[in-house]
Amino acid sequence: MTPNVKGALLMMGSMAAFTINDALIKAAGADLPLFQMVAMRGVLATVLVYLLARHLGALHLNFPRQDKWLVVLRCLTELAATFFFLTALLHMPLANVTAVLQALPLTVTLGAVLFFGEHIGWRRVMAIFMGFAGMLLIVRPGPDGFSVYSIYALIAVASVTTRDLITRRMSHRVPSLTVTLATSLSITLAASVATLLTGWTPIPQDAGLMVASAAIFVLAGYLFSVMVMRAGDVGFIAPFRYSSLIWALGLGWVMFGDWPDTITMIGAALVVGAGLFTLFRERVNHAAE
Repeated sequence: MTPNVKGALLMMGSMAAFTINDALIKAAGADLPLFQMVAMRGVLATVLVYLLARHLGALHLNFPRQDKWLVVLRCLTELAATFFFLTALLHMPLANVTAVLQALPLTVTLGAVLFFGEHIGWRRVMAIFMGFAGMLLIVRPGPDGFSVYSIYALIAVASVTTRDLITRRMSHRVPSLTVTLATSLSITLAASVATLLTGWTPIPQDAGLMVASAAIFVLAGYLFSVMVMRAGDVGFIAPFRYSSLIWALGLGWVMFGDWPDTITMIGAALVVGAGLFTLFRERVNHAAE
């Protein structure tokens, strides 16, 4: 197996794991409050990440103080992303929310231009506008008016974009699993505190199993995403992130009976097409340098 093939399989495995986690949380959300689910999943996920980080020797704080502040800021943006994304997920079809998130390569590219002064050509600028047009088709006003949860999905994209831009500013001395553990721990603590206000409900067996399974899939997604960075050419591997939309379509149909309408599918195609073109142009520019 070549490094590129291995990397592509790991990327698809990571996207599958994260999407299955989303589907399980959405299903469990019918019986459990949001913050209780996040706290339950977080406890198990944090313990698993800690054990994995200790096993790999990737748990330390021996990196510059500036990076420590970036880790803190990343945790705060991840908290916002988790709340807005999961709230939208519980009230919108799985495929619709996942399709909105496919705009991330575009928003991160735009953010790098606006905040870091990176240069992009007119082709990628057009691709970004095309992707944003597709995103508007996905979250468009429906027969019952514009849903607040569509706005939540957009805020989640903005939060994740900020998180990724912060991550890009971190030095290579920061272990990925240390960041993952800090993020998981902060989300778990915040959700646990929130349950003091929202209350704790009895846990049905099926819902409890789904949340526990979601924690395992989250860990698998994080692990595969770390392994991806060590395998193959990123330019070849990155487009396989869009396989998450295929998983979302399938799981949304099988588990919830949801299938996007034609306009939503057109919007998703525009977002994915724009993202793939942006990744292609980045690869061409890197090859020319």
